[in-house]
Amino acid sequence: MINNANKYLLSEIFAPDNKTKYIIPKFQREYIWNKDNWEELLNDVLESDGNHFIGSIICINKGTDTFNPELELIDGQQRLTTVSLVFSVIYQLLKDKIKDNDDELKSELTNLKWSLILKHNKNLRIELSYQNNNHQDYQAVLSEIGVIDFSDTSLKNIGNRRIYKAYKYFLNKLENFSEKELFGLLEKIKATMIVKIEVSSHSDAFLLFESLNNRGVPLSAIDLIKNKMLSELEKKAGLTIDESFTKWNKIINALPEYTIQERFIRQFYNAFKSSADIKVGNYSKATRSNIIKIYETLIAKNPTYIFDQLIQKSSIYNELVFPDDLELEPYISIKAELIDLSNVQAAPAYAFLLFLFSNYKGQEISFYKEIIRLLVKYFIRRNITDFPNTRNLDQIFIDIVEELHNDKEKVNIKYLVEYFTNNERFSPKDKFEEYLNGDLYEMNVEATRFILSKIEEVKRQTKEINPNFWQKDRSNKLIWSIEHVFPEGKNIPKYWLEMIADGDREKAEALQEKYVHKLGNLTLTIYNQSLSNFEFIKKRDRKDSKGKNIGYKNQLFLNNVLAIKDEWKINDIENRTKELVSIALEIFDIDRK
Repeated sequence: MINNANKYLLSEIFAPDNKTKYIIPKFQREYIWNKDNWEELLNDVLESDGNHFIGSIICINKGTDTFNPELELIDGQQRLTTVSLVFSVIYQLLKDKIKDNDDELKSELTNLKWSLILKHNKNLRIELSYQNNNHQDYQAVLSEIGVIDFSDTSLKNIGNRRIYKAYKYFLNKLENFSEKELFGLLEKIKATMIVKIEVSSHSDAFLLFESLNNRGVPLSAIDLIKNKMLSELEKKAGLTIDESFTKWNKIINALPEYTIQERFIRQFYNAFKSSADIKVGNYSKATRSNIIKIYETLIAKNPTYIFDQLIQKSSIYNELVFPDDLELEPYISIKAELIDLSNVQAAPAYAFLLFLFSNYKGQEISFYKEIIRLLVKYFIRRNITDFPNTRNLDQIFIDIVEELHNDKEKVNIKYLVEYFTNNERFSPKDKFEEYLNGDLYEMNVEATRFILSKIEEVKRQTKEINPNFWQKDRSNKLIWSIEHVFPEGKNIPKYWLEMIADGDREKAEALQEKYVHKLGNLTLTIYNQSLSNFEFIKKRDRKDSKGKNIGYKNQLFLNNVLAIKDEWKINDIENRTKELVSIALEIFDIDRK
């Protein structure tokens, strides 16, 4: 994996006679460090007594030219770019202090210049990515201090971007330093240590990210796959980097969250690996540890095909995982089902659905509805009982995809029900019922929320009251929360001690431990959770500033029993648990046709 790993002083990395050029891939993540990062780096160096350590960098050594070595800087661009900007500021400030007879200062300035550009060919020592004008902005800075000649009349708003902001930040911080202080800072930077790790491939670089705790901003699998993809398309498909990057952004725009991007590229392979165009060697499943190797192989084989497929499938994936924004058929007709699937946290199922929606577009809407409802029921049972084990879920969906790929006759609801309710991969009713009667909230909060919300949805008697229990506020926090009627927590209020255990604290605590997290003691509320310890009557009769009932008299089905009670005791919890468990079993029952 690692060709070599060695400690270096920054004076060696930036040595005037060092011919090594560091190239940040053109469309790698842009420079994103901010004032906090700049300040921390500067203070750490200034406060050090020498040999300060700033972490490691990871480079790919392609070894094509030993006389003009070039390393692809995969991780560490934030630190090396920042160091070079500090060098630029020191160069400019020392240049203003130079005197005609000051040979030592002239020599230091010359060495600083060759730290920023290569002495033998005058090229940049660090070539930044082209993201957000990083490359041009960096050249503009070096031109401003007189190290290179550069002019780009199309370069606008440079002062609003990070490269120039960093340069101005350090200029402002150091402009009042004396010549002695500038030399002192320069020597401390040169004495700073860094570990340079050289690897042979992007996959090796990605695996290192899992084990190294860098201070920088490590690249993701998506970043590395993108770099490889754009590079190969430029070589083999005749596309410019700009053209490819514009197309790549279709994927990013469809799936803006990194965790979903990373899951998509894994599930894409798992959904379509049965195809000869997608299958890679002996890789039966894409995982975080092998995903780079898989895509390096796919891209090397046919970058245009795999690129087009990713763009096409990311559009379908977007419809599946972001159902709130659905506008197109057939997805809008199954919007409610897809929202349920998202809320029940059924991520492993999306590989299977991606396969179905890609290959069986002609199916009736009713088929998709039944499939997704089946998956919702399957996952609520799985998430409550923790069976099958999480580590087996991906394989369950990989296996069904492979079966359907090999035998199209199995693409029907009857066979899929048989598959998912097989005892090897399905929690039986008695086990599900046992868990529903247990400490449900403690076992799985989100699954508990889903069960309560579905009970309310199914049993609601009026359409006038139709709350969205998954609605979030401006802070992205859920507006509705799960409330314990008999409060949880160590300090049981005196009122509840009397009601539950006739004032016996020890008995009340024992009953609390046994009953507080049961389904019958839970409901959904919109009022402030700090009020959950209130007396039962106050919680029942609570109103908002406009006189609207927001307590247990809010007409929710969930609160029908609570709304007519004057007290809340253990037998009430037991009876309501029995009732709600019975309803849940009915709602999440799967008819084995």
